[in-house]
Amino acid sequence: MSSTAARPPFRADHVGSLLRPPELREARARAARGEIDRSALRAVEDTSIRAAVSLQESVGLSSITDGEFRRDWWHIDFLRGFDGVETSTQSFGVKFEGADEQPPLMKVTGKIRRTRPSMLDHFTFLKSATTRTAKFCLPSPVMLHARGDRPSLRATYPDLGEFWADLTAAYREEIGALCRAGCTYLQIDDTTVAMMCDPRVRAQVRTLGDDPERVPGMYADAVNAVLRDVPPEVTVAVHTCRGNFKSTWMASGGYDPVAETVFTQLNVRAFFLEYDTDRAGGFEPLRFVPKGKMVVLGLISSKVPGLEKKDDLKRRIDAAARYVPLENLCLSPQCGFSSTHHGNTITIDDQKRKLALALEVARDVWGAV
Repeated sequence: MSSTAARPPFRADHVGSLLRPPELREARARAARGEIDRSALRAVEDTSIRAAVSLQESVGLSSITDGEFRRDWWHIDFLRGFDGVETSTQSFGVKFEGADEQPPLMKVTGKIRRTRPSMLDHFTFLKSATTRTAKFCLPSPVMLHARGDRPSLRATYPDLGEFWADLTAAYREEIGALCRAGCTYLQIDDTTVAMMCDPRVRAQVRTLGDDPERVPGMYADAVNAVLRDVPPEVTVAVHTCRGNFKSTWMASGGYDPVAETVFTQLNVRAFFLEYDTDRAGGFEPLRFVPKGKMVVLGLISSKVPGLEKKDDLKRRIDAAARYVPLENLCLSPQCGFSSTHHGNTITIDDQKRKLALALEVARDVWGAV
């Protein structure tokens, strides 16, 4: 079977974050202690990103990311780039299973404004480092509502509509700048799609005063709003998972409670969906994916070192093709390898083998990647 056009997502793709090399981890620690300045850290980041680009290209990937090497947390660093967003030592209510550390809590302490670029320079450096498709990953705007401190948000924005309007404006400005800088592949990372499938998370949502039946639609509208002015030549995908922190997870449950709302309402070309364990449920909810939309099956685990069997992956792709045509499917790991600077409990060699596996299976199934 022939590949789709060169437009992403690609038959073998990946979510974005990569394991930080030891020299980068050391440099970040030294910078945190005040032993080196920002320019010295950036030089190490630049070198590490070039090496990560080379790794991805050597494997054969068509989509190339910076591994999120300039971030501590996949979502917090970007949002903290806007005025009005700060963090505290508190953690969000729903915990990662078995983890002794939890992400810090985001607080809205002032009106949200983009008075300077948040991560535009991250993308421009990446684009200069590769001739392949530079893919940039942004946290969904809804993460500030879903994972943020509600009391501070309500104190700053008694009118929730004003909060969404300000956040949307900040996102549109950043996304517009990314597109003008040449970004043609944008991934919106939105864990709420999958998290809202877990009864425990839905209960937590109720305690916050929200209706879990209505939240998916509200969040889909929020994502659509920030994407409103994206040029048609730019591919936008949404990635979702049930948590990814030091190989731990946060939620369980199939996509059934949100599938119809999310798949039919989100104005994106592709969905990157976690499907590496039974915690994600079956493929039946994919029946709601509209005709022509792409689904990137996250069948390869980024959490464990063991390599999946090619025949098992092919069987699962065939099973998913009962609900989405094979020509509209792709393959990837279920999440990044290092959503936070800590990284999952695997090695860089494990990571490379996992990425190579996606390429091998994709060539077997579709004939091209």
